[in-house]
Amino acid sequence: MKKTHIIYTGLLMMLCFIAQAQTQKGTVLIKNATVLTVTNGTLENTDVLVENGIIKRIGSNLTASNVETIDASGKYLMPGIIDAHSHVALDAVNEATSPITSEVKMADVVNPYDIGIYRALAGGVTISHAMHGSANAIGGENITLKHRYGSGNPENLFMKEAPRTIKFALGENPTRVHGRGNGNQPRTRMGVEAVIRNGFNEAIQYQKAWKAYEDAKKVKGATPIPPKYDTRLQTLADILDGKVIIHCHSYRADEIYALINTCREFGITNIVFSHVNEGFKVAPELAEYTMGASVFADWWAYKFEVYYSTAYNAAILTENGVITSINSDSGELIRHLYHEAGKAQRYGELDDEQTLALITINPAKQLGIADKVGSIEEGKQADLVIFNEHPLSVYAIPQMTFVDGVKYFDINDDNDDMRLKVSAAETVEPIFLKEHDHKCMHGVDFFFTNFGRNLFDHSH
Repeated sequence: MKKTHIIYTGLLMMLCFIAQAQTQKGTVLIKNATVLTVTNGTLENTDVLVENGIIKRIGSNLTASNVETIDASGKYLMPGIIDAHSHVALDAVNEATSPITSEVKMADVVNPYDIGIYRALAGGVTISHAMHGSANAIGGENITLKHRYGSGNPENLFMKEAPRTIKFALGENPTRVHGRGNGNQPRTRMGVEAVIRNGFNEAIQYQKAWKAYEDAKKVKGATPIPPKYDTRLQTLADILDGKVIIHCHSYRADEIYALINTCREFGITNIVFSHVNEGFKVAPELAEYTMGASVFADWWAYKFEVYYSTAYNAAILTENGVITSINSDSGELIRHLYHEAGKAQRYGELDDEQTLALITINPAKQLGIADKVGSIEEGKQADLVIFNEHPLSVYAIPQMTFVDGVKYFDINDDNDDMRLKVSAAETVEPIFLKEHDHKCMHGVDFFFTNFGRNLFDHSH
């Protein structure tokens, strides 16, 4: 009897583990909404049927039995918002020990309990691109997250269909950390380009060594010794082979154009520039040679290299054919990216679809997931948001947010404390009185003396 009890207990635990490992897929019918498809216009008084996490049908007078039905009369339904540059749900951001750290992975430090995930859902954000910081010329691999808040398993947040991406950084951040802070290359902007170029050249030699080994194995009777496997160089080799998308922290036009030329030199086309404050100066080049630019709506002047900026940047880039998105780089700003997108319309007079594309289909294209999310189309994953007003109205407030058809946020079921895990030693959530919470430079202040502490009052 005791043996049977142990077997049953083991089976029950195994089933619980399997259930927890599987991500939820929801089924729901949303009726009578004004549907902002982003790619196929606006559909008035329209129903959307979701089955097992996928948008099954879009039309009028749709019915379904034994399915939760939501009446969205007078409300607006749009695709889930996507943030192409975020540090939400990460326990660490920078591995600042070397100018190149392509061997590290942000997937190793995802924190599924971060309340920032729920706050992002409350702002209609269903996907965020959790990135390495900007301390290094070549940082670590990023991870694309679906905001499936409530699971204690980090892997349940991973969007497994998303391609691999990696963080690069130009300008003052890597030169400050490694040049001024640690006495290493790069100390200048040309040093940053040299680090990147040298890294790629080493990766080419690494590829050649492995090819020589594979060729030698084909010789009858040969017993060649394989080269030493190197995760850092293998990741760089994968970039050269087009298997990894670069997302590069940048501000100045000269350094943006310099990296475009470096990528052209090595045949790399999978690159997205982040922040890109002077992107308007090189818009034609960004349109021709890259996967786009992910910009701030109107953040600038927080350090010297960001003074030459304009709120017209997103509109200028868009009108010049650049795939453009607006990102948060902030656990706070992520909650109202729809307002940030609205600024581009206010200044640049973009139409509604162009503006909503900045936070939906365009970041999806930059992350390589536009065939799955970013618009309301039959067959796509049901990441959806219901708003009380048009999302570009200053009065707009998200009412419900769905990921894979599962409702993770409901304004009518929004308790005062939605934390999943609270430290026994923490009675009040800490409050930091500072302008931004980018975390791009998180963890690198120990490289500096007292003047460095002042530099990090704004952690850009």
